[in-house]
Amino acid sequence: MKKYFLSLLITMLYGHALFAQEPTLPDSIKVNKYNFAQFANETWGFIKQPTKWDGGDYLKLGMLGAATFLVMQTDEPIRRFLNLDKKYAKSVPIEFGDVWGELYFTEILFGGFSIYALYSGDKTSHKIAFEIAQATLYTFLINGSLKYIIGRARPYLEQGNQVYSPFSKYDNPDHQSIPGGHTGITMALTTVLSRNAKPLWLKILAYVPAGLSVIGRVYLDRHWASDVFFGGAIGYFAATWAVDQHENPVEDETKKSQLGIRGLKIQPYIFGDSYGLGMSLHF
Repeated sequence: MKKYFLSLLITMLYGHALFAQEPTLPDSIKVNKYNFAQFANETWGFIKQPTKWDGGDYLKLGMLGAATFLVMQTDEPIRRFLNLDKKYAKSVPIEFGDVWGELYFTEILFGGFSIYALYSGDKTSHKIAFEIAQATLYTFLINGSLKYIIGRARPYLEQGNQVYSPFSKYDNPDHQSIPGGHTGITMALTTVLSRNAKPLWLKILAYVPAGLSVIGRVYLDRHWASDVFFGGAIGYFAATWAVDQHENPVEDETKKSQLGIRGLKIQPYIFGDSYGLGMSLHF
């Protein structure tokens, strides 16, 4: 545990240097106040989102549901494969992935970025703290509500992956398997950090804890594979929505993707005797 907090301390002291700094921030980021009024307004906007959905949004929702259903078909085989033994249950990677998905860890990171922002006046740190709070809150409320409504039995109960007790007692964790709460928080935090990171290697590295959390929750028999898939997707989409509120507006809103893809460019190319079409995605 000391190693975790040492890494966290280093992150809070020096990690801000790896994120986009004030001189290069777009005007749309600078003008945000990141205060309680903005938080309340954007939260209300998030709640109202379903009323603004079109056919494409409902298609994405249907695809997420279908993908979760398909993963459910692999729940038992994946569990058997990962649960061969528990000799790595206390290993550093498994415990680190578990800690990364805890609310207190997210709160500590939020506090670290907030304190640095107040001390230095760094707008980026203020933005990151604000988005961590948003993404975590939205993910926690959505996943928590669905856990209670669905009431899926956890794998360690040995009842199979199709046993449900909808609207069971909220303090009954044995029937709150889907969506995966830890994985949702992990993906929300990771997505915010990755989206705000400057170097590409850090954007990619930010997803390592998420991978450890996904594997760890199934390995420790706390969740089915479909639980962590569904919970992680909710965390990712919630964080993507939050970050998108403070980024440059997209010129053509019809091209804006909830997956964080801001544009698609296709152009012809000729190289020697070869020719064809090149495609690039803008994130």
